[in-house]
Amino acid sequence: MKNIAVIGAGTMGNGIAHTFAQSDFTVHLVDINEDSLEKGVATISKNLDRQLSKERITEAKKKETLQRIIPSTDMQNAVSEADLVIEAASENLQIKTEIFKKLDEYCPANAILATNTSSISITQLAAQTKRPEQIIGMHFMNPVPIMKLVEVIRGYTTSEPVTNTIMALSEQLGKTPVEVNDYPGFVANRILMPMINEAIETLYNGVAGVMEIDTVMRLGMAHPMGPLQLADFIGLDVCLAIMEVLYEGFKNPKYAPCPLLVNMVRAGKMGIKSKEGFYDYSENRKAEVPAAQFA
Repeated sequence: MKNIAVIGAGTMGNGIAHTFAQSDFTVHLVDINEDSLEKGVATISKNLDRQLSKERITEAKKKETLQRIIPSTDMQNAVSEADLVIEAASENLQIKTEIFKKLDEYCPANAILATNTSSISITQLAAQTKRPEQIIGMHFMNPVPIMKLVEVIRGYTTSEPVTNTIMALSEQLGKTPVEVNDYPGFVANRILMPMINEAIETLYNGVAGVMEIDTVMRLGMAHPMGPLQLADFIGLDVCLAIMEVLYEGFKNPKYAPCPLLVNMVRAGKMGIKSKEGFYDYSENRKAEVPAAQFA
């Protein structure tokens, strides 16, 4: 497996491309938007500079890594010789479904098609193709070059050889793969997102403020960041989308998104990406955003 294609040059896509290229794979990084591609490659270069400053890589390694990344807006051409394609587009079933239909048409017959989805059914995406046994989930964690876990999600029809290949490939990247089955939220988000949602409920109910909730979880539970700060980092729109998948999948009220989360997303307060969420990420990054503003 030498030729990799990554669909989507956003946060996860450029991180996945960075990781594969740094592990000596040729990577076609695909996005429909030329500006997004340029930003994605610029982000990779910036992150490589950070590694360089910490003496984790050499200047030569940085140059080699960037040379292995081939940006493209032409999906058909970029995946025509791919051994593995990893879709890292928006967490939206309709968008992913259309991409998988195209990949099934454009890719070589033996290519494995993976998705970086954090919650959408692998089995459902596989059903849109003529190669369901070759569809699998590779859920990387953000930031991809640093985080060790890859949640490898086996769909109902994913074959044993494909699963074994992806497990071994993840180890080749220096990651720790964990195989899980295809149910809403898998393992990571089935546990994490209800916790984040409950933290938002705690704020919504006036039990404590943003800083207080995050401080309790950081100092009391030894979490590296509080759940509200983590929600900002993930993106509140992404958190909402995952909670909606859980709620739809389990039909259980405990997975219902908090009204405050819904309102914040409607108001365009997405967290770091919009520079405003539970915290203020404007230039000084100093002020907590009052949740009451969005209630």
